[in-house]
Amino acid sequence: MAAALSQPGPGPGLPKRLLARYLLLLRLRPVLTKAVSSAVLSALGSLLSQVIERSQKEPESPKSLDLSRPLRFAIYSFLFTGPLSHYFYLYLEQLIPSTVPFAMIKRLLLDRLIIAPAFLLLFFFVMNLLEGKDFSTFAKKIKNGYWTALKMNWKVWTPFQFINVNYVPMQFRVLFGNLIALFWFAYLATIRK
Repeated sequence: MAAALSQPGPGPGLPKRLLARYLLLLRLRPVLTKAVSSAVLSALGSLLSQVIERSQKEPESPKSLDLSRPLRFAIYSFLFTGPLSHYFYLYLEQLIPSTVPFAMIKRLLLDRLIIAPAFLLLFFFVMNLLEGKDFSTFAKKIKNGYWTALKMNWKVWTPFQFINVNYVPMQFRVLFGNLIALFWFAYLATIRK
C-alpha cells in the first residue's frame, strides 16, 4: 500500500511532486533554496508591477518591460532576502521561544521595530548600488522616501508578519513572506500614478 501512495496519480500530481521536491531541497540546502525562491518570486513581483504600471499608462506609451529591474530584485533577494530571512527566523525561535510570556507580541515587535527598519535601509542601499547610483542619490532617496516606505511597511506588513512569526512553520516563513511580497509589489504598482 505504501508503494501505491508514493506513485503520483493523475490530476494534481505535478503540484504534489513540486511540493515534495521543494521540501527535499529545503531539507538538503535550506539557505540556497530560500535564496533561489526569494529571487524568483521577487523578480516575478517586479515584472508583475511593471505589467500593472504599463496597463495604467496611456495607450500610446511604450509597452516594453525593463528587465534590469527584476534582475536587480532577484540579485537583492538571492543575496539578502532569502539568506538573512532564513537566519532571522531561525534565531527568532531561539531568542523568543513560544514558551516565553507574550512571545507572540515580542516576536512581532522585534520584527517590526528593529528588523523591518534595518531591512528597508539595506534594501534602499543595495538597490542604489545595483542601479549604479552614488551616495548622494542614496541620501536623497532616504531623505525623501524612507520614512514614508517604513510607515507603509508597518501598516501593510504587520498583520502578515504576525501570522508569519507566530503561526507559519519555520521552514515556510521565507516563502510566505516572498508570496506576500509578490502581491505587495503589484499593490505598489497600482497606487503609483
